[in-house]
Amino acid sequence: MILEKKKTLTNRELYKLNGYFRAANYLSVGQLYLLDNPLLKKPLTIDDVKVNVVGHWGTVPGQNFIITHLNRVIKKNNLDMILVVGPGHGGNAAVANCYLEGT
Repeated sequence: MILEKKKTLTNRELYKLNGYFRAANYLSVGQLYLLDNPLLKKPLTIDDVKVNVVGHWGTVPGQNFIITHLNRVIKKNNLDMILVVGPGHGGNAAVANCYLEGT
């Protein structure tokens, strides 16, 4: 067996991936819990928070992590790929990433 030395990500690539992942999580949590004021242009009040939360946070960070890294691989290798996710509890992760991607 021949082992190839894999090129690691640069600090800049890691910084960009982390920023994208954090932005996706921020947009996702905003969709879950906020009615208004997502950019926090004013102090957050109880009126900005949803009374009934639809969905839950549990699946969202994992989906955002996967989508973040898939986007890197897709762009790097110019892949034609489809990721199928359901509209259920983690649907806000799909919406957040579509917003960030511009799709």
